[in-house]
Amino acid sequence: MGKRRKKKNQAGVGSIFCIAAFLLIVISIQIVRLYQKDQLYAAREAELNVLYEEETEREGKLSDYEEYIDSQEYVEDTARSKLGLIYDDEIIFREK
Repeated sequence: MGKRRKKKNQAGVGSIFCIAAFLLIVISIQIVRLYQKDQLYAAREAELNVLYEEETEREGKLSDYEEYIDSQEYVEDTARSKLGLIYDDEIIFREK
């Protein structure tokens, strides 16, 4: 009866070892997948940060342009370039 119990005990230990090895393999695979996803997300985050900085810079330029459009300087520049208007006290020199 001792040999039979010893064989059952060895079979139980072997089964537990196989289950533990299987779980270890599954967990390792999941860790690798999560690491790869983390790398992809980190790259995407860096990409998005660059885009955010570019858009912030563009927003600043648009804000500056909007202020310029609302200024008297813009009105004068447009009148000079598109309509050819000048102030009464200005003298224009043209090339021949």
